[in-house]
Amino acid sequence: MANDSKELEDLLPDTLTQRIGVLNRREVEARILSPMIDSLAERFGREEVLENVRETIVRIAQQQGCDLAQAMDGCGSREFLAALEYWKKDQALEIEILNDQDGHLDFNVTRCRYAEMYRALGIPELGAMLSCNRDYALIEGFNQAAQLERAQTIMEGASHCDFRYFFPGE
Repeated sequence: MANDSKELEDLLPDTLTQRIGVLNRREVEARILSPMIDSLAERFGREEVLENVRETIVRIAQQQGCDLAQAMDGCGSREFLAALEYWKKDQALEIEILNDQDGHLDFNVTRCRYAEMYRALGIPELGAMLSCNRDYALIEGFNQAAQLERAQTIMEGASHCDFRYFFPGE
C-alpha cells in the first residue's frame, strides 16, 4: 500500500499552492480541520487532539520546506526570498524588507490576511497552530542550517510579525 501511495504522489505532485496561493489553501484546510478538530476533541479530549494536530502540521511543514528548496533549486536566502511570493499571493501578506544581505533576511509582516481570515472564520485560536506554527519547521526543512527568530506575530495580537532569518555560510 505504501508503494501505491508513493506512485500516486509521483503521478499527482502537490501543485495546489502554486495554483491557488497559500492563503486560499489555508482557508480550505481550516474549513475542513476546524470541525474535525471539534469532533475529535469531543471524543478524545481537546488538548490531546490539538497536540496531535500541532505535531502533524510540523511534520508536513518540514516536508514542504524540503520540497520548496528542491522546487527553488537552492536553499539559501535568495531562494527563500523568492519563495515568499507564494505566501504573498493575492496580497495575503504585506512585507517590509529590512535586511537582505550577508546571509540575513530580515523582514516585518505589516499586514497578515491569514490572521484576518482565521478571525473571520471564527477560529482565531487555531490560526497560530495552523499557520504560524509552520514557520520554524518550514525553514528547518528548507535549510537545516538556517535559523529563524521571531518574537511576535499579528496572529497573537502584535502590530507586526518580526521575521529574522540567518543563513550561515552565505
